[in-house]
Amino acid sequence: MLAAGVVGAAIWAPLSTAQNEDTYKSLKLFGDVFDTVRANYVEEVDDEALIRAAIQGMLQSLDPHSGYEPPEAYEETRSDVRGTFGGIGIQVTMEEGYVKVIAPIDDTPGARAGLQAEDL
Repeated sequence: MLAAGVVGAAIWAPLSTAQNEDTYKSLKLFGDVFDTVRANYVEEVDDEALIRAAIQGMLQSLDPHSGYEPPEAYEETRSDVRGTFGGIGIQVTMEEGYVKVIAPIDDTPGARAGLQAEDL
């Protein structure tokens, strides 16, 4: 067991670059801010909600299509991927504060109503 740890340390040691050190400093800062909020915020905070919000913010900063889906939403997403869904049957995005139709899905209320790609 000790030998495996020594070998593992030898493999991972070169990966400890300045970039990794900066990342760990930033993670420490995140932890420090998290602890300060928990200890000093005027109201009680939900640890899990704070962490999820931080993750969501990180992913949304990448592009408008990235985001975090909590584990409890997994089954709903699986259902959507399998082709069962609710709603009017259109794919949408946000553009300059407006909901923009990317495409109506065939044989759905949105398509039957005449919604078309590029509609706002």
